[in-house]
Amino acid sequence: MHFAVCIKQVPDTAEVKIDPETNTLVRAGVESMANPYDITALEEALRLKEKYGAKVTVLSMGPPQADSVLRQALSMGADDAVLLSDRAFAGADTLATSYTLSKAIETLGRVEPVDLVLCGKQAIDGDTAQTGPGIAARLALTQFTYVIEVQWIDLHKRRLQVRRKVEGGFEVILGPLPALLSVELELATPRRASLPMLINSFRAPVTVWNAETIGASAALVGIKGSPTWVKAIASPQVHRAGPRWDAAQGVRPAVTAALDTLFSDEDFAAGFLKGWKV
Repeated sequence: MHFAVCIKQVPDTAEVKIDPETNTLVRAGVESMANPYDITALEEALRLKEKYGAKVTVLSMGPPQADSVLRQALSMGADDAVLLSDRAFAGADTLATSYTLSKAIETLGRVEPVDLVLCGKQAIDGDTAQTGPGIAARLALTQFTYVIEVQWIDLHKRRLQVRRKVEGGFEVILGPLPALLSVELELATPRRASLPMLINSFRAPVTVWNAETIGASAALVGIKGSPTWVKAIASPQVHRAGPRWDAAQGVRPAVTAALDTLFSDEDFAAGFLKGWKV
């Protein structure tokens, strides 16, 4: 079997700032990391590899520095890594990204057919959850979304069964291979790389492909192939904490002060007293 895992390098959202003039993310000086959902998908691919026997290839689309997330994947146990890096890919929305990744998976499949594609439910910088389904649609793969458990794979009948999260519970579904899984964080806890694997990952080759390598149309990649754009970005409004009353000197004075403050708001008082007979 051959598994392909798509991993995105994202900015650490705890450190992201927004340029008030351009309404764009300020990436300078911000640490980058592997998208946590994608690392969970990689961990599941490695577990399935250990259980059923498979080759795991990781792919990432991005600038040369995205090499670091691929080496992280190699240190965890991935077999091969492919970086899709080309200036033509810059500025891609989810439509162009899913096209580029699907062309790369097609290219992998010409050498060794891909049985299962795994990716995170969403990226923490965009939160669209569109890229995985886009890949599945372009490659005509069976699509399993919001996966929280891979229950089994039947290698002879080429089927798998998963449990997926739905509103209010979960459902168990069965489908044929080849397939794509977009996964939730609770699917698996990523392993820590051993020291030998970590050292080997720095020495391992990372294959770099451009648009020509994967046979991608210039009109469908990057900003040229992206019909969507960000109209505006804004930081959430910061709410200051409300007043506090110290009951150390007595509960009654604190409660009285709190009620006086609440009822000084005419709208609150009217709503609270509505229907009451005074």
